Amino acid sequence: MQDSDSAEAVRDPGDGRVEQRSLVALARDAIRHDILAGELEPGSRLIEERLTERLGISRPPLREALRLLESDGLIEIRPRRGAVVATMDERDVHEVMTLRSGLERIAIEQGVPVRNPRLLEPVHAALEGMERDARTEDRASLVQHAYALHASIVDIAEHRRLSTIYRSVQEQILLCMSRNLLTRERYFETLVEHAARHRYLVELIEAGDPAAVLAELAVHGERSFTAYRDGSPPPA
Repeated sequence: MQDSDSAEAVRDPGDGRVEQRSLVALARDAIRHDILAGELEPGSRLIEERLTERLGISRPPLREALRLLESDGLIEIRPRRGAVVATMDERDVHEVMTLRSGLERIAIEQGVPVRNPRLLEPVHAALEGMERDARTEDRASLVQHAYALHASIVDIAEHRRLSTIYRSVQEQILLCMSRNLLTRERYFETLVEHAARHRYLVELIEAGDPAAVLAELAVHGERSFTAYRDGSPPPA
């Protein structure tokens, strides 16, 4: 196996080992996948020896991947402890989710009814991805498609600065979405039901009633993250 950043690479779905292409990119993607899937919980240590063995790479590309994940905000590299999955306290979650809700509210107020039907094409593509992921139980991909759907909803406002700000906190929103998905699935909602709830949201947007969309968005936003903050089941 080549151990260089310029080699072509794929990830073998059988054992998760990195084979050719950019080892740094593949290591980053593999660890990111495990974080978003909930397989690596907040505060979990990322032990280099185990990761190099599992991914089939040496330490230099792994450490570069970890630095990229740190810059994304998905992990923290701490003195004497090494790399750990990022944690978010009550204030972090509150700030991220109220910011997300505020930006989405502006987008709905300015973008619904939708003036250009083509703006909904990325929304539908993300929704189809969510439904496919729900059927295959790919939680990491489901979280990423859910983010893509919400980001595409923001885009219907055709407000460049609004979209830029939303994407600037992408990784933090993804972390919150990942924890929320696991909590909802644990207490009352299957992955298929989770995707179906998003289809209903899209149908409300297509119907053109901003008040109804905002009411439905409330259960996608900061209120549904109560469980992540205090350990109790989220509202249905």
